[in-house]
Amino acid sequence: MSYGELFDRVRSVAHWASRLPHRIGLLFGNTPDGIVSDLALSFAGKELIPLPTFFSDAQLTHIIQTAQISHVVSEPGLAERARRLGLVVFSLGSESTPSTEPAADAGRIIYTSGTTGQPKGVRLSGRQIQASVAALAEASGASAADRYLSLLPNALLLEQIAGIYVPLSVGAEIYLPGGSVDNSCAVSIAIAAERADTTATVLVPELLATWLRELEALGRPAPKSLRYVAVGGAPVSRSSAAAAWERGIPVHEGYGLSECCSVVAVNRPGDRRAGTVGRPLPGIQVTIEQGEIFVAGPTVMNGYLTEPEIIDSCDYWPTGDVGYFDPDGFLVVTGRRDNVIVTGAGRNIQPEWIEETIMEHGRIRRCVVVEHESELVALIIPDDASFCSDWPAMHDLIKHAIRDLPDYAKPRRYLPLSDRDFHCLDLVTANFRPRRTAIRRLVSERSHFLSSQFT
Repeated sequence: MSYGELFDRVRSVAHWASRLPHRIGLLFGNTPDGIVSDLALSFAGKELIPLPTFFSDAQLTHIIQTAQISHVVSEPGLAERARRLGLVVFSLGSESTPSTEPAADAGRIIYTSGTTGQPKGVRLSGRQIQASVAALAEASGASAADRYLSLLPNALLLEQIAGIYVPLSVGAEIYLPGGSVDNSCAVSIAIAAERADTTATVLVPELLATWLRELEALGRPAPKSLRYVAVGGAPVSRSSAAAAWERGIPVHEGYGLSECCSVVAVNRPGDRRAGTVGRPLPGIQVTIEQGEIFVAGPTVMNGYLTEPEIIDSCDYWPTGDVGYFDPDGFLVVTGRRDNVIVTGAGRNIQPEWIEETIMEHGRIRRCVVVEHESELVALIIPDDASFCSDWPAMHDLIKHAIRDLPDYAKPRRYLPLSDRDFHCLDLVTANFRPRRTAIRRLVSERSHFLSSQFT
């Protein structure tokens, strides 16, 4: 689809959508019609609520009820599900119109990942989204010569901003490989990247690991066309980033939150520092107060749904994340303030750095450290699921992985889990962050399966 065809289609759909309710849901997979619908509803001045197709019915019901939406624009294959959830469904329509100008009051409500509880609705305006897109395009060096590979679900704000709006803002190409890469990993990232002759894409760490495994299995490097791969949504281990660069994937770590239009800081082409999330985006102010990261600027949200609006973008918003700036102004994020574990010995421990150290071991896909009965317990997802039933092998694997940790930070017990069960038990958010409350509950329920203490 050319840009001229895209604009004509967006304008005609926007004219058709003008009669729809002001607040409306959007239920699409990664398809051209999904992108057209997103742009057209914004063109028409609607308040858009993307509904992730990979959410459970219970999660979608929570969004529908709290956002009080009654209508949705959906692709045909998802219409029945939308009706089952009690929504009035519209299939994508269009009406010819000679001249329709874009509305100035478009907005959207994005639901947070819900790592510690029910997701909250984040209210964003077109002004905030445009500011984020312009800043990220500048920081990433985006241009019309780029060919973006759209892999993350389009319902995620990170993909909307970095994978769709940024390339559209500079006249670049967007390649949709016929589906998104979600928990099922139905799309081969390595093959899609080669077919698209990709120059740029945005990933979460779990998908970066998938890409690396695919390249290793294929026995070849990533396409030489790649110039910029942004990775965010969760911490990226140094070993994964180093392995990616060795395979030809130019990883640039970033950091952000839905409340700040998804991206706050990111490493730039030619200006990357391993172990950091880069410098703040242009126009974004970041300060550290008592270890916590505070953000101000034009991309900070209007506020949460049903809560008072944030009026002054000059006020600093507390992110709940902790970190620091290195001497050269690169931001280092060390974890979430809410995740701090107080051990029986009275030590305050940030679990994220323990997890990153353990995941440096090549045979461990994911690790989540929680507290159980005043002890550190590690939920371990090995790269090979067979380890879950081979206790001696798993014990040796973990003992080797924690060897460089100080004694007080070594988990004394662990619970092995396959990657399939990790996702089926709903222990991970839409952007692949661990649901720590649910994981603590699982560890408690399965405490009799925990390994013996390490000696």
